[in-house]
Amino acid sequence: MKVAFIGMGTMGAPMALNILKAGHEVVVYNRTREKELPLVDAGAMRAGTPREAAAVAGIIITCVSDTPDVEDVVLGDEGIIHGATAGSLMIDMSTISPAATRQMAAKLADKKVRMIDAPVSGGSEGAQNATLAIMVGGESEDVQHAMPVLEAMGKTITHVGRIGSGQITKAINQVILAGTFMGVAEGMVLGMKAGLDMQKVAEAISGGAAGSWVLSNRAMNMVNNTYPLGFRTKLHHKDLRIALEAAREMGATLPASALMDQIENGIIGRGYGDEDMSAIARVIRELAGIVSPVES
Repeated sequence: MKVAFIGMGTMGAPMALNILKAGHEVVVYNRTREKELPLVDAGAMRAGTPREAAAVAGIIITCVSDTPDVEDVVLGDEGIIHGATAGSLMIDMSTISPAATRQMAAKLADKKVRMIDAPVSGGSEGAQNATLAIMVGGESEDVQHAMPVLEAMGKTITHVGRIGSGQITKAINQVILAGTFMGVAEGMVLGMKAGLDMQKVAEAISGGAAGSWVLSNRAMNMVNNTYPLGFRTKLHHKDLRIALEAAREMGATLPASALMDQIENGIIGRGYGDEDMSAIARVIRELAGIVSPVES
């Protein structure tokens, strides 16, 4: 199967590499062209524009940062819509507006190009290890057609409904993550104030009802006040804004998400937007008067 992959970021590049490793032909495009080179070294081909990439592939995947980026890649002057052939399938694996997803799908349908939305969760580790959770919206036959490619990138692939449903499901994922990261940060700070051995505390509670991926993989970052990149704070903040906008449209109130939105906004304003989202612990630590030696 020939696959075009557009977007060689922290997530996209390893996802495209895993498709290549699974035996598919891959043609890549990225706005910053040098980011294509590791994929070319691994055997991928290059295209000059999204339009060119789409013209030579039966499946076209996009994995870029935000709604306007996807709209430009799909509908712009050199966009996918101008190159994709009738019957081809576009898979958007970005995290964007559900409404914009449905609008793009309708415009592609006018050109007889099919579309599913398939945002992912699992961070850079999941992208590298092909263990992503993939939430898919679209027609059943289109999802089935995409499965060999999706299975090259993910471990848990769930068809959740019609087009746009994947994006709503991803919004729910990001809302739950917001509360989980906040809870772990607060728990770690409470233990630190009590003078406990936080490694032992994390081990003690990880097997009980408080256990979570965040606790197992990010708690000690919060204790050590170091935040190596897994998933950028500024990207989660963007995703949370999408979730809050969807909530407003549907008449839902998300108080914990609204609080996290403000905390992340402050962290980004202080220059920490490119750190892992566990960096929200900076604020919780500061409110408790916990200062690292390097900051004192």
